Amino acid sequence: MQRLSSRACVQQKGFSLLEMLLATMILLVGLVAVAQLVPASILLNSQNRTDSAALVFAQRQLDVILDQPLNPPGNSFTDQQGNTYQLGNPATPNVVQGANVVSINNQTLINFGGPAPPPYPTNGYGFTYQDPTDPNGATYDVRWAVIVTGNGSAAASKRYILGVRQISGRGYRPPIALDTMVAK
Repeated sequence: MQRLSSRACVQQKGFSLLEMLLATMILLVGLVAVAQLVPASILLNSQNRTDSAALVFAQRQLDVILDQPLNPPGNSFTDQQGNTYQLGNPATPNVVQGANVVSINNQTLINFGGPAPPPYPTNGYGFTYQDPTDPNGATYDVRWAVIVTGNGSAAASKRYILGVRQISGRGYRPPIALDTMVAK
């Protein structure tokens, strides 16, 4: 067996204070970087909740419209909240009725950039809705357009373009657009 001399024991050292300080700084930088991700993830979660709520609301509104007959009496109906829904007049076929639309990248969307069609919302092609379950008090602007095809007296098909955008609440969110067609 070989014995360690006292000189060899003296040469063995632990970490220096400078090495500990450097290691602590590197660890601190990593922790700060991770801590900054928490507020960003909370913000993204809130934005995704808002987008999901708007999409669910838009789908629900489209379902309400699609549940109506193709040729309802008076071409309109009133829901339980008192909102009047115009469903397009077959006497003016093949024209956009209701809210203004715009075509972007071959997709027809409701134009929220321009003024609402007068007298909004009493024209029956839109209304505002405040979500009672949203903690931020989100209010939505709901508009739709209808393109009726038919012989001028009865509709053979209807194309509904529905748009929902958040007009109050936390931050700006892009509008939701749904486009569908019903036929006999």
